[in-house]
Amino acid sequence: MTIYKNPFSHVDVRVPNLENALPFYEKLLPTLGFTRVFHTPLWKVFAAEGELPSAAYFAITENPAHSPNDNLIGFWAASREEVDRIAQLVQLIGGKIIDGPRLFPISQSYYAVFFEDPCGNKYELIHRLD
Repeated sequence: MTIYKNPFSHVDVRVPNLENALPFYEKLLPTLGFTRVFHTPLWKVFAAEGELPSAAYFAITENPAHSPNDNLIGFWAASREEVDRIAQLVQLIGGKIIDGPRLFPISQSYYAVFFEDPCGNKYELIHRLD
């Protein structure tokens, strides 16, 4: 049995219109560490460092019938400043800030921003020490 250092494999995200959503992800995902691309006609794949298949990756495909829901994908940030910087980027590239960036009463150091992509898919970027 193969055991990977990172138990996270990948996320597959659907968007109703790939042409409209892709510019957002092309700017956001590299800032989150998904710096390598492995695109096909149907899937746009952004991978983190490491050897595939054990490297984490984020894949996007088009499904015109997709409707966003309450699912949320969370990412770690190295600092509060990174949360602030990426929150600004999200706004500049067509995303929508839902809440934050700010401290949340989950713990004494839970600093996060909640946002949506241009299609309404939900995300969180978090920095915490405890």
